[in-house]
Amino acid sequence: MLALLNMNDQVNLNFFASAPEPCSYLQDRKSVSAFANPHMDMDMDTYNELIQRGFRRSGGYIYRPHCPNCQECISVRVVVKKHEYSRNEMRVIRRNSDLRVHRVADKYREEHFDLYRRYIKSRHNEGTMANPSKADYHRFLICDWTDTLFIEYRLNRILLAVAVCDVTSSGLSAVYTFFDPDYADRSPGHYAILSQIDETRSRDLDYVYLGYWIRDCAKMNYKRRYKPLEAYLNEQWVLQ
Repeated sequence: MLALLNMNDQVNLNFFASAPEPCSYLQDRKSVSAFANPHMDMDMDTYNELIQRGFRRSGGYIYRPHCPNCQECISVRVVVKKHEYSRNEMRVIRRNSDLRVHRVADKYREEHFDLYRRYIKSRHNEGTMANPSKADYHRFLICDWTDTLFIEYRLNRILLAVAVCDVTSSGLSAVYTFFDPDYADRSPGHYAILSQIDETRSRDLDYVYLGYWIRDCAKMNYKRRYKPLEAYLNEQWVLQ
């Protein structure tokens, strides 16, 4: 057991450390995660507290990086009520103004899985995400205790992208977005985050949680473009 975290008067959570494994983002480093006891029944109230302490979810697992010799993974979130669309963001919105946006229930759909496989093949054809099965997809994105939205983006009847996000008490947590590689010039991933900012604002919530940002990882640089941005440092959120 790694630690015991007191959440409130009723809930104490045990956390465990994963075995070290090669880091997916920084070369020649090992990654370790602290994850909540998987045998405990998780619920949205507990998740609402944990996400405000820099945790994320993958499937039904709640985790946070806990690497002994590295603190490069930093949880970040957009302060939605102070966000103003930049010129670049407005261009992306106009470029995708012909798309229809649908919010659907968080259940398995063959059409979503087919798009997910195409996206993974184009972006992550090597490593642990390569050649995902239906079970892999389900374990990663679908959870029976979360309040989750699958947001579809369609050009006429063509499914261009899907954004998966959790609705928490403080905002939306952007779990994952996947899209048709043939339409990458539309910046669908960028547009999906902008639409989640809009969705958060419409719900009168405060933040869009973007997961972890790593300063020296080019794949993570896009998260810095959303302003204002807060980072979870030394157990508190700090404006960047």
